[in-house]
Amino acid sequence: QVQLVESGGGLVQPGGSLRLSCAPSGSIFSIYAMGWYRQAPGKQRELVATITSGGSTNYADSVKGRFTISRDNAKNTVYLQMNSLKPEDTAVYYCNFKTRGLGYWGQGTQVTVSS
Repeated sequence: QVQLVESGGGLVQPGGSLRLSCAPSGSIFSIYAMGWYRQAPGKQRELVATITSGGSTNYADSVKGRFTISRDNAKNTVYLQMNSLKPEDTAVYYCNFKTRGLGYWGQGTQVTVSS
């Protein structure tokens, strides 16, 4: 079964930056949207940002102006550039691909923002 693989997480200081990447281990067809979600300990998974195959983006209010989602449709890769990171951004970040009939999830990558 095709898996999504995230990378780029790590430990950064407040105000720092990270760039997350996510790509499938195999071919996924008819992707119409990609997104990033995050889940902090004791909290529900929440949407961070989405991007359609055409490039339209949507962001959670909490990250708007700080995070940028982008994608490479040819490579089926989605990125999340995270700037001005705050401790409250600490979470496991998951990528998600949506087709018309299915959704795919990665295993997550840890982002920790701490001094």
